Amino acid sequence: MSSGATGDSVAAAAGPTWIDIDLAAIRANVHRLREVAGQAELMAVVKADGYGHGLIPVSRAARQAGAGWLGVALLAEARQLRAAGDQGPVLAWLFAPGEDFATAIAERIDLGVGAAWMLREIADAARRLGRTARVHLKVDTGLGRNGVSIAEWPAMLEAATVEVDRGAIEIVGMWSHFAYADSPTHPTVAAQLSRFNDACAAAEAVGIRPQLRHLANSAATFALPDARFDLVRPGISVYGISPGPEVGNAADLGLRPAMTLSTRVAVAKRVPAGSGVSYGHEYVTERETTLALLPLGYAEGIHRRASGRGPVLLAGRRRPVAGRICMDQFVVDVGDDQCAAGDIAVLFGPGNHGEPTVDDWADACDTIPYEVVTSVGPRIRRQYSGEG
Repeated sequence: MSSGATGDSVAAAAGPTWIDIDLAAIRANVHRLREVAGQAELMAVVKADGYGHGLIPVSRAARQAGAGWLGVALLAEARQLRAAGDQGPVLAWLFAPGEDFATAIAERIDLGVGAAWMLREIADAARRLGRTARVHLKVDTGLGRNGVSIAEWPAMLEAATVEVDRGAIEIVGMWSHFAYADSPTHPTVAAQLSRFNDACAAAEAVGIRPQLRHLANSAATFALPDARFDLVRPGISVYGISPGPEVGNAADLGLRPAMTLSTRVAVAKRVPAGSGVSYGHEYVTERETTLALLPLGYAEGIHRRASGRGPVLLAGRRRPVAGRICMDQFVVDVGDDQCAAGDIAVLFGPGNHGEPTVDDWADACDTIPYEVVTSVGPRIRRQYSGEG
C-alpha cells in the first residue's frame, strides 16, 4: 500500500501551523497492543482519517507492525484504502440504505450487518454481482446504537442462514461494542459480555460458527481479558492515547502519543495594562505585557470551549489562551518573556519536553481526547516521521 505520507490526508499547502505524526510511535503502539491481545488477532481502527492522523500513512504503519485487520466506519474510507493499494482484510460498518454494496463486495471489503435491511441489501447486491459477500453480524448487547437487538437476534440468524445457503453471504464474524469498557467495573460490562456469549451460543445452535468473534475496543483490550475473543478492535490506543483514566494513562499502558501540533507566532507586541484581548474583552491585561498572536482557531479544530484555558508551550513556559479563541487565531500573554514573530508554540504533543498533552486539551475543552485529535482540520498540514 502506498503511504501517501506527503499528501493523502492534507488539503492545505504549507502554512504556519503543522502537525507532526510519528509513524514509529504508531508501529510501537500496535506492537504493544498485539502483545496485550495475546492469541487474538488485531484490527487497527483507522476511521475518521486515522483519528486525524492520516488514513493512509497510519494504515500502512499499522500493517507494518502486524495489524491483520483495518477497521473503518464508512465504505468511502474502505475504498480509499483499496485505492491506495491495501488488499488486506478491512471491515466497514456504518451504512444507510442505498449504499454501493456491490462495489464493496467486488473489492472484498467486509461488511458489518447491524439491521435486517442491511442483510437484505447486501445479499441482493451479492446475487446481482454473482459473488459472496463477507459479513460480520452485529448484536446490540447494550450500547443502544448500531446492531440487531437481542429480541430480533433469532430472526437475524434465521435470515442469515438462508442467505448462507443461497451462497449470497459468508458469515466471517460476529461482534458487538461496549458502552462502559473505559470503566471496567461498571455493571453493564459484565452484562454485555454475558449477552454476547449468549448471542454467540444462539448462532452456534443454528449452525453458524464464524471465524471471528470480536467485542474489545481499546479499553477492553487492556482491561478485560475475557472480552478479547478472536480479535480485538483498538482505536484510540493505536495513536498512543489512553482510552480513559480508569484504564491507566498512556505511559502506564506502554503507549506513545503520535501527534504533535505546533504553530509559529504571527505577531508579538507590547501592550499597556488594561488592554482588552480578543472578542468580548474577556481577558484584560493587568500590567504592561507582550501578547503573542497564534494563527489558528476553531476553523482548524481548536475548540472555542478552550478560550481562557487551553494550554500552550511558548517562550519556555506553559501558558493559557488569553481571551476567546477566534476562527483563525488566538492570543497568548507571555508577560515580559522574550517572544517574536516566527517563534514556535506547541499546543500539544507527547509531553516529553514540557508541552501540554492531548489530555490537557481535552480537560480544557471539557471533552475527551478522541474529539481533540479528530477535530484538527484540513487547513493544518500533516508531516510524517519514522516511516518504516
